[in-house]
Amino acid sequence: MAEPLGRPLRADARRNRARVLRVAAEVFAAEGLSVPLHEIAQRAGVGTGTVSRHFPTKEDLFAAVLLDRMREILDRIDALPAARDPGAVFFALFDALVREGAAHCGLSEALTGAGYDLDKAAADAGYDVQGRLRDLLERAQEAGAVRAGLTYPDVKALMAGCLARGTDPDGLDRVVAVVRDGMRPQP
Repeated sequence: MAEPLGRPLRADARRNRARVLRVAAEVFAAEGLSVPLHEIAQRAGVGTGTVSRHFPTKEDLFAAVLLDRMREILDRIDALPAARDPGAVFFALFDALVREGAAHCGLSEALTGAGYDLDKAAADAGYDVQGRLRDLLERAQEAGAVRAGLTYPDVKALMAGCLARGTDPDGLDRVVAVVRDGMRPQP
């Protein structure tokens, strides 16, 4: 996870920041967004002041953790061999977001809109996942790979429905397959 722009951090400050980010990523993934900052600081072995110096608000800390995950997901999607097939890329991004959300409690909460505006934070950081998904949806519809009339809010609701299935891999596979089939044009 990248350091903030500006003056380079001292070595001890870099280590503390990295430790806070690592612990926060683990805590948000396992327990969601409700874990207080002082708990994250305690688990990281630093004071709350150290956390606050690097991340003035809990949203800033979550954004740093989450946006790193979003960057990784978008990098994976961009590297797909089928990157020129808008339908394949749309479904790959949908699938990646659902699976990442299922494995990461905090991301699941953010994707479903529970207490954190992921779309705004991602767009502000240059990882416009919402814009990317909207664009891919439109291109996939133009290519005939996704049914016409399906909107971004529909896709987001379908994603939330998949995430409601929980973390059971077989169950998630079944639900995602049904939803993907339902998004394809009908004969």
